[in-house]
Amino acid sequence: MRHAHTAEQVRAAEAALIARLPEGTLMGRAAAGLAAVCAGLLPRVYGSRVLVLAGSGDNGGDALLAAARLARRGARAEALLLDPARAHAAGLAALLAAGGRTTADPDAFTRADLVLDGIVGLGGRGPLRPAAAPFATLPRRGPVVAVDVPSGVDPDTGEVAGPALRADATVCFGTHKPGLLIDPGARYAGTLHLVGIGLDLPPAPVEALQRADAAALLPVPGAESDKYRRGVVGVAAGSARYPGAAVLAVAGALYGGAGAVRYTGHAAAEVVRRHPEALVTEDGPARAGRVQAWVVGPGGGADAERALREALDTGVPVLADADALTELARLGPAATAGRPAPVLLTPHAGEAARLLAGLGEDADAEQVAARRLWAARRLAAGYGATVLLKGSTTVVADPDGRARVNTTGTGWLGTAGSGDVLAGLAGSLLATGRTPLDAGSAAAHLHGLAGREAAGRGGPITALDVAAGLHGAWAGLRAPDGDR
Repeated sequence: MRHAHTAEQVRAAEAALIARLPEGTLMGRAAAGLAAVCAGLLPRVYGSRVLVLAGSGDNGGDALLAAARLARRGARAEALLLDPARAHAAGLAALLAAGGRTTADPDAFTRADLVLDGIVGLGGRGPLRPAAAPFATLPRRGPVVAVDVPSGVDPDTGEVAGPALRADATVCFGTHKPGLLIDPGARYAGTLHLVGIGLDLPPAPVEALQRADAAALLPVPGAESDKYRRGVVGVAAGSARYPGAAVLAVAGALYGGAGAVRYTGHAAAEVVRRHPEALVTEDGPARAGRVQAWVVGPGGGADAERALREALDTGVPVLADADALTELARLGPAATAGRPAPVLLTPHAGEAARLLAGLGEDADAEQVAARRLWAARRLAAGYGATVLLKGSTTVVADPDGRARVNTTGTGWLGTAGSGDVLAGLAGSLLATGRTPLDAGSAAAHLHGLAGREAAGRGGPITALDVAAGLHGAWAGLRAPDGDR
């Protein structure tokens, strides 16, 4: 699991550790790890031009100390001090003692073989200040390495409020930061390198599944399993106008590990024609038979409200997607309040904006996309549900504030029907007994892998391509490394 902690948590852990260590030890550890990453990014250290963009405070100090280490190995290290009066004294002294020098020439940025972004660190909020803003658009010769977080990116949320310095790599000290895993900040972070410095941290509020974590969440039938013991997922989706949504949701559900899929809706004929293993009825959730979880809403049209109400009246987990979310936004949070079984909501940014309006929050789709973590957590707390907020970074948030972000996927997943497949997949995992947080994050991980697999064959992909890729994605996660 990749763990991410807030700036406040990191600062508290650093303060506790500094109190037990000789002065300068912690910064020395950070600088050593940073210098090692930088050395690996350079074709050779000796003779390379290294520039430090140094702000005030410890972030600039880490960069200056790392540059001093590179200078001792023969690098031509320079420091451009953005606030000379407040430059980190010990870091600057170490750089000068190692043969480095200061410069006031901004063109040094374009000549450098490597740039260390030490402008602002965990304490930075908002866009780059005027003195540093030009570097966001200057051409570059070599990689830019961010020290802990790219300057201009909010470390806790990934929000980018204005000019920010895009990094090719970010070296994280002690733990990842949430803003490095969540767009738009993730797009500025480049490749992440984690350097351990000995911090004792609390449980992480934000996580990202890695391969072994996702594999561990996938259900595996036992020797005595049958289709009912494995769980039955109900799908209430599709309409005369949108029968394809039902076909796609059932396709996703078939690959979520449940033993059977029970479909109810007006697209029964289309579903059986494409998926003869599905159990079908047109009677709605209230009379469809026993299931362990419901998926409601994809392409539901005018029937979505009734299907949502009937599903919520059952005692099993409910996943609400698409048209069911539109109805929920109209009904408000009272519709899910106090329900004994959990609810998983799977909105895209536009649907999230409508749900937020039901909580009295004024935000459009663009603002939701810019504040993904906030939006997912606000919806989860307001509706008492787990929220899977879809997008370039999918965020899954529980009502208690815990969140997971998905790092798999491809831009080709932005295609009609892709979300229907994801809804069916996540609902099927719910039916196997997974918690909404586990079901949502495992489904997003699998869905992203399937999208990558489909896109890897070249050219545009369809939602059916994604569904077809789920089998290979599942097998790849479960296989030993040597068998992939």
